[in-house]
Amino acid sequence: MRFWLTLAAICAVYFIGLGRMPLVGPDEPRYAQVAREMYVRGDFVTPTLGGHTWFEKPALLYWLMIGAYRLYGVSEFAARFGSALAGVFAALMIFWLGQRIARASDETLKSAGEFSGFVFATSLGAIVFSRGASFDMLLTATVTLALVSFFLADLEERRRLLYLGCFYVALGLGLLAKGLVGIALPLGVISLYSLMQGRLLETARRSGWWWGAPLTLATAALWYGPVIARHGWLFVDEFFLQHHFARYLSNKYHHPQPFYFYLPVIALLTLPWTPVLVSALVALRRTDRSTGDVVDRAKLFAAFWLIVPIAFFSFSGSKLPGYVLPSLPGAAVLVGLHLAERSRRADGGRWIAVALGLLFIALGVGGTIYAVRVERTSFLCAGLVAVVLVLVGVRSLLVARFRSLDVWWTGGAVLASIFLISLCAAESVALRHSTRDLLRRADALGFGQAPILNLHTVERTAEFYGAGRIVYDERGEPLKLEGTFQVADIAAAHGGPALVFVPTEHAHQLNEDARLRAEKIGDNGQVALFVVRAKR
Repeated sequence: MRFWLTLAAICAVYFIGLGRMPLVGPDEPRYAQVAREMYVRGDFVTPTLGGHTWFEKPALLYWLMIGAYRLYGVSEFAARFGSALAGVFAALMIFWLGQRIARASDETLKSAGEFSGFVFATSLGAIVFSRGASFDMLLTATVTLALVSFFLADLEERRRLLYLGCFYVALGLGLLAKGLVGIALPLGVISLYSLMQGRLLETARRSGWWWGAPLTLATAALWYGPVIARHGWLFVDEFFLQHHFARYLSNKYHHPQPFYFYLPVIALLTLPWTPVLVSALVALRRTDRSTGDVVDRAKLFAAFWLIVPIAFFSFSGSKLPGYVLPSLPGAAVLVGLHLAERSRRADGGRWIAVALGLLFIALGVGGTIYAVRVERTSFLCAGLVAVVLVLVGVRSLLVARFRSLDVWWTGGAVLASIFLISLCAAESVALRHSTRDLLRRADALGFGQAPILNLHTVERTAEFYGAGRIVYDERGEPLKLEGTFQVADIAAAHGGPALVFVPTEHAHQLNEDARLRAEKIGDNGQVALFVVRAKR
């Protein structure tokens, strides 16, 4: 019963309110629009954005979006549905892995599965990326399926072929989820884990690669086959050379960060379990890699699962926080096993309880101040979230030990907080980073067919909410205008009203241009939307 109640609570937090927030950032609206264009055309092969080919990412997320569009209509909920589903799936896979480890260790760690899955599902990174229309959680789910299948194939000889088959299919799905990284990360983890155990050649011999590799290629060929046949070198150059190798080896896409960037990132992604992860990593020094103990092997495997994606992307010339999300399941397994061991000890975990208590209090107080002062969230909403976090933090300090019940208190506080935020704060905050309501206001005023221009900015969210009306350049990018004279020229050539997005600090320029009649429709605090006409 506890499992089903926990799963219901997780699903509620992952799915409820997905459609209330507008699409935000540069990626969500573009991916959602690519899927919409494929859906409208009935084309499952060629991704396009604004009618131009868009070979930045493979098709699996788009296919999930298209399926959701068919079920729920074209909406924010449908665009995010696949990511939320992938997040819940990854949590279930981690739960299953923990359960099998517990069974193989004579049930001495009977809570390992519940704790591992719950830790992952209540981690900040899992929740945030599961509620966004992006490829990161989908990649994390395929990597999780691959690594769980491989470890279980190594653990349970009777079902070895079945698990290996799942492993190779998962590698193919990883290729469909985010390209070559979908196989590089699992193979990197497995190689280092086997090398550390002195079993690299044995692993290769027992892996069944001679039949598994064709299975992986056959799975990936569901999309790569027809897209290469249709587009040839254009696809190979843009997808592999530009968006794989050039992205990794250079700063071509303008995401530079220092080498150590992912250390604070993984600390944030694993919140609120970061103190427990530190404790689990320190405890690894007692792990004996030379024994056949199942728990020690699982810890070693999880440690490499955590480390490999961080190390791999630390060498990349382009760094974004979501790149290391595939490390999170490894962290969750480490934490889950550590908590299962701790729950059997009489001394509990005093310093973990104190660290979590202080962390929750800091998040409650600091988060309220930030939400009210910076994001202008209502004090009532921020206060409710703060009460939940501070009460759990104070309880942790008073109890001063960390046992099984405290795992559920900790994760439950996160789920309750996220649920409250999604109901009373997320939409209002997101609206200041989206053009949805501005374009809806323009449509209501009768400008639903007017072309959309960008002055001194590029509003990515308009690519979804103003689809079909964005003016693009010859490279397939939204045309970024650098002066009102360009706005006037395009408005004169169009002969009718045009909509213009402009940063609020530059809005006065449209009113000052003698060639234009400009009327402000509104602003979201960052950009203003004007309707302009060329004066005759």
